[in-house]
Amino acid sequence: MPEPGATLASVRTDRPADGVVVLRVSGELDTSSADELAKPLQETLVEGLRAVVVDLLEVRFLGSAGLEALVTGSKRAAGLGVPLVLVAAGRAVLRPIEATGLSSVFTIVDSEEEALAKVGG
Repeated sequence: MPEPGATLASVRTDRPADGVVVLRVSGELDTSSADELAKPLQETLVEGLRAVVVDLLEVRFLGSAGLEALVTGSKRAAGLGVPLVLVAAGRAVLRPIEATGLSSVFTIVDSEEEALAKVGG
């Protein structure tokens, strides 16, 4: 069991190209840690941004609160006209997305390179 106050998830931010932001998420996205993604995603999504890539390759668990953070981010991105691309290849992430029918909502690719090529980054 993690220590009190320990975060189960972390997010690193990178800007590989002008107007393109990559959020690299690792750990577990559940009720107690989903804000570790929700906050940076909210802060990152601003008008004039070319694209946001959310790299979920190092996520070991994606719960409903993590899915909610992604859906909220996707809606905000759509409202701003900013493409949002998820990088996901593992069962821990793809299974909950597919089970909830959200695979038709998100643009999902297998690698960060593919995501950056898709958004012109």
